[in-house]
Amino acid sequence: MTMKNAIHPHPRLAACIGAGLALLLAGCGALPDKPARTTLYDFGPGLAASAAAANAPAAALPTLALAEIESNTRLDGTQILYRLGYADANELRPYGQSRWSLAPAQLLRQRLRDALAERRTVLGPEESATIARAEGKVPDTLRISLDEFSHYFESASSSVGLVRLRATLIRGTAGGDRVLGQRTFTVRRPAPSADAPGGVKALAAATDAAVADIVQWVDQQPRQ
Repeated sequence: MTMKNAIHPHPRLAACIGAGLALLLAGCGALPDKPARTTLYDFGPGLAASAAAANAPAAALPTLALAEIESNTRLDGTQILYRLGYADANELRPYGQSRWSLAPAQLLRQRLRDALAERRTVLGPEESATIARAEGKVPDTLRISLDEFSHYFESASSSVGLVRLRATLIRGTAGGDRVLGQRTFTVRRPAPSADAPGGVKALAAATDAAVADIVQWVDQQPRQ
């Protein structure tokens, strides 16, 4: 059988089809890369603090209840926030593709509880309520309000991790709660670089310093 009746495309049409296929193949080769993976950060394992506590003399301090840490709405999420103090200190900006593994208040509470527990028994709110029902005695309660937690740029080349919080120690009595003491702690630690990793390191260092100050302050308060 001959191919006399076969249809052959016009040369100009064939050229158009070839160009279209070339463009299609080129487009497939230029597909966007996979979205960048978000990097998660926390405060690290805290091994230095634990090693120091292991060598410290034991002290029989009274049991303490640690309430859930309160924070403003902007700090409820896991974004790593920074401020440009030299441009607009009132604006909080989030780093892209970098986040905390937990909300800052939760990370802070873990660090604080570990530090307090090195020298005393530390209870959560539910555990404290159970002890109160069983023994009729309520341990003192430490309440923390986290007001500032940001990578603060004093200039384009100088920045710090800025942590500000308020600690209140409360004692429950038959006549109601009594405030034993209250203090605001503001801690700054220099950032090694002007980016999210640098801000994380500075905020972790500032948090550890604030935790050490809180532990010392609580230890100085009147005992039951």
